[in-house]
Amino acid sequence: MLNKITLILGAFTAFAVTTLPVDAVERRDEQNGARQQMIAGQVKSLRSIENNILPRMAGSQYIGPEYDSSAQVYRLKFIRDGRVIFIDVDGRTGTVLRQHR
Repeated sequence: MLNKITLILGAFTAFAVTTLPVDAVERRDEQNGARQQMIAGQVKSLRSIENNILPRMAGSQYIGPEYDSSAQVYRLKFIRDGRVIFIDVDGRTGTVLRQHR
């Protein structure tokens, strides 16, 4: 009986791991890329980027970041007055590259 339960739990775990949403896998890869580049001194940390940008966005709700490791660009997402605002920031310098509304 215990072997059957162990086998069933093992199969369920394997199924759950192999059926992770693609977004979750991409997000993990994105985070790993940012972390590796930050450790290597190639880009600033997300925290330092956020500390620079968030005060400028008073009155907006911060949704969260995305990171493009090939371009080394952070994209911070906000909502204000029902509109989504994207701010692209150079990960190497912290300079705002563009703002999309």
